[in-house]
Amino acid sequence: MKKLIEYIKYIKQILSSKTEHTIARILFNYSLKIATAESCTGGLLSSRLTDIAGSSSYTKANFVTYANEAKQELLGVREETLREHGAVSEECAIEMAEGLYKKTGCDIAISTTGIAGPTSPEDDKPVGLIYIAIKNEYTVQTKEYRLNPETNRKKMKFLFTQKALEFLTEFLNDNYTNIKQQLSESTNQDIP
Repeated sequence: MKKLIEYIKYIKQILSSKTEHTIARILFNYSLKIATAESCTGGLLSSRLTDIAGSSSYTKANFVTYANEAKQELLGVREETLREHGAVSEECAIEMAEGLYKKTGCDIAISTTGIAGPTSPEDDKPVGLIYIAIKNEYTVQTKEYRLNPETNRKKMKFLFTQKALEFLTEFLNDNYTNIKQQLSESTNQDIP
């Protein structure tokens, strides 16, 4: 019964997710280009971002850098970072986002690295652990999430992308829409 309830919640999340539309609207309205570098989400994040018609107007590039070699060769993640912290680490997520930003010339770079399961290749890191990094011209921000390790792999990947999209929405609101609103309020006029 517990698994059935979890499955129903999962289906409800899929059907009710409007996060992609919110992100698309902000990216389009501010003429921003986004790029993704994914490991644990295997391209699902970029798929969800490009499910919106017209996404070519705000999508710059999408990379699936599953292997450590790809993280190093395509994104410039340092070997020392991988050796000292592992591929599933805040440090790796940051270097992925920074490398992506530099390589593509995008306005916003988002990276994901985590463990979708069903087992973990690293003893000290649990299934369900994900690090997400987002970079723009001014800042790099990261978040760590730990999801239920009992979740099956396919569902885990979807939940990872949902966390990434929610974080991206928060980042865009904090760094773009809220700034515009604050500027408008401080000058007492509408800013287009």
